[in-house]
Amino acid sequence: MTVPSENPIDLDRSNPEAEIAARATAYRNWGRWGDADVLGTLNFIDANKRVSAASLVSEGRVVSLAQAFDTDGPQRGWRRRTNPVHTMTDTGTDAERGNQGFPHGIGGADDVIAMPLQCSTQWDGLGHIFDHGNAWNGRRAGDVVTSDGDLVTGIEHAAAVVVSRGILLDIGRHLRPDTCELEDGYAITAADLDSCAAAEGLTVERGDIVLVRTGQYARTRRDGWGEYAGGPAPGLSITTAGWLHRTEIAAIATDTWGFEVRPNEFDAPAFQPLHQVVIPNLGLTIGEMWNLEELGEVCAMASRWDFLLSAAPLPITGAVGSPINPVAIL
Repeated sequence: MTVPSENPIDLDRSNPEAEIAARATAYRNWGRWGDADVLGTLNFIDANKRVSAASLVSEGRVVSLAQAFDTDGPQRGWRRRTNPVHTMTDTGTDAERGNQGFPHGIGGADDVIAMPLQCSTQWDGLGHIFDHGNAWNGRRAGDVVTSDGDLVTGIEHAAAVVVSRGILLDIGRHLRPDTCELEDGYAITAADLDSCAAAEGLTVERGDIVLVRTGQYARTRRDGWGEYAGGPAPGLSITTAGWLHRTEIAAIATDTWGFEVRPNEFDAPAFQPLHQVVIPNLGLTIGEMWNLEELGEVCAMASRWDFLLSAAPLPITGAVGSPINPVAIL
């Protein structure tokens, strides 16, 4: 089998179908963990990996990696993705006026939130993307996700799994030391990932959760959301599929809306081709819209780039994604 090139110059930009198919075939993990598997590359995290990751905690410092979940978010309504709507159903005013119906002066507050599961910091589950009608592990997409939800690989299966060694590849700081921000449309290559890891003194290990900071989120906090949700962005090149496969990482997350470079790397119509390769074929869990700013500063000041990472999804039965509040513990 010919291994696809990892140099973006070699891409046939007129033929996304062929480039996607070549990588899907070369790096497919179907059957690797058995026909009944529901976790994909999260299987690379085992008990020994977690014990080793826990040993990285030396200060007890916790950094949240979540964006805010509120109406001032990045979503603009694409495919009915809206920002969270938070509504109070009981308030202090109700308590003061004694109209809640409780005895002996007790009062309380309650609230409800309505939101798409992938409107802010989140994981893409294995039922989120299909390749020519196939879901993860070669199942038919229509047998996996129906109007009742993801009947096979729902995000709930990962609820007690996503705790491992996290590593930050601060590509923005590495490639653009003056601004610490990659420009929109920059395609991060496998060579970029390797050179950043080497500069940070890191070895990417099996079962790691890799966090890639591009700096785009920092730009939105300074200049406004703009086209953040779906617009141009730095991100991973489709040519990194081989790197994502051979490193045997458990999951990967970025500070961008779509994980991969946008616009995508083809002159012909294409939409999120790297998603199409790695979610249904590799079984890779992808995180998007993570806030990596404080973590980047902490890691740079301490000259350490690995930590214990806990990023459990909500166990929403049958969901194909989940909001999260991932935390790095140093």
